[in-house]
Amino acid sequence: MRLEISTEALERIEAEFKLIFVCAKEMEHGWVSDSALLKKMGFEGEDESLCLLPERGECYVGVENPADHESFRAAAAAAIRALGSYRIDTLAVGSYDEGQKLTATGAIAEGILLGAYRFDRYKSKPKPAQLQRVIFSTQSFQGGSVEEAVLSETIDRATQLCDAVNGVRDWVNTMPDTMTPEALAEEAEQIAKTHDLACHIHDEDFLREQKMGAFEAVSRASTRPPRLIHLSYAPEGAKKRVILVGKGLTYDSGGLSLKPSEFMASMKSDMAGGAGVLGVIKAAAALKLPVAIDAIVGATENMIAGNAYKPDDVLIAKNGKSIEVKNADAEGRLVLADCLCYAQDTVESFDYIVDMATLTGACAVAVGDYTSGIMGHDSALKKQLLEAADRSGELAAELPFNKHLKKLIKSEVADVCNIGSSRYGGAITAALFLAEFIEEKNRDKWDHIDIAGPGFVQKVWGPNPHGASGAGVRLLISWLEEVA
Repeated sequence: MRLEISTEALERIEAEFKLIFVCAKEMEHGWVSDSALLKKMGFEGEDESLCLLPERGECYVGVENPADHESFRAAAAAAIRALGSYRIDTLAVGSYDEGQKLTATGAIAEGILLGAYRFDRYKSKPKPAQLQRVIFSTQSFQGGSVEEAVLSETIDRATQLCDAVNGVRDWVNTMPDTMTPEALAEEAEQIAKTHDLACHIHDEDFLREQKMGAFEAVSRASTRPPRLIHLSYAPEGAKKRVILVGKGLTYDSGGLSLKPSEFMASMKSDMAGGAGVLGVIKAAAALKLPVAIDAIVGATENMIAGNAYKPDDVLIAKNGKSIEVKNADAEGRLVLADCLCYAQDTVESFDYIVDMATLTGACAVAVGDYTSGIMGHDSALKKQLLEAADRSGELAAELPFNKHLKKLIKSEVADVCNIGSSRYGGAITAALFLAEFIEEKNRDKWDHIDIAGPGFVQKVWGPNPHGASGAGVRLLISWLEEVA
């Protein structure tokens, strides 16, 4: 789908359908020219509600609170999904704010591109997308107009950002027999080639040489060799340097702590954090953000074989810490532990280090399917990420550390245990485990984002489809734009 710009008024743009956003308050006061007709059709302007008038080529969509830009994003996605069944080629839409920062219009553009996403790679007869062009008018629905250059910049940002998000969705949705650690590394190499990034791909021999005993143990039982992926984006005049670390479990069976069958069906999604990190550096490079980024992904499978690592094993991480294994299904934190150590050893000077992972089902229990959990020691960094989530339209909540939960990962035979001794607070104890692999000097530079809830949801929600959502990409890009 292609987004275009026209300086013509909306009613003069030649398009088969026009998309019109309507606020519930405007309906209530009769400020909408077609209020009487829309009310007869039962349309009241609630969030994501639709009224299609095919004979007039109009699609009305409700936005209850126009100050909430996520409402525009979700409404645009709902409209695009509805119009997807129509045989129309072009759609026109007006601008919904004025000035130099077109936040609502940008959200609409994102909603259109995210809502149009479909994953039909495995369909024997996929239905081709009908809608090819969406034309944005510089005419504002407030009665004025927006600058063409500002609108163009807004549309370009949305296009680059959503291309990255939808690319992440594709990687995560791809079946695990295809999207192996090697295949994910090849995707990283393609990103590096396209955007002229430094790229280092390391294999299992490197893990052994670097004494990354935790990462190596998780990968041991798979016939698919692991890959440590490291991409670097270093623009001239970068104001900050950020490390992003992602969990890239391209499939997680639970290892010898085998998952129940109903929880194993979607475990191709356990790479969503690693895929998301690659999506962020791809978008940042495309948008030419003035911040240096090192994207590091631990890609592997957690499988079963005679040489699989076992509960009761003691593993030695790259920083020399010993880890008592109590559960082989708590493998992502083992991979991340070594990747965090590698990151701090390899990148000489940095301002922030953030890891992202589908780490714990406990996080989804705590905050629900749609919300990411943000954890760390530094309140200022957590606040930055929470505010970035709000700006981007993603949902995030802080889960607080405390010294009593830290006691739950104490081990009698090693430095630390890979799971807590209580069934409660599992998302926090997992993050506290990762904190054991953050050097003291970097303590306040680090945060952890658990995307286990929103990373892969088996129903449509907001601008997100069934399956992979690309969670974390919009959040982190919004944050990088702010800290740059």
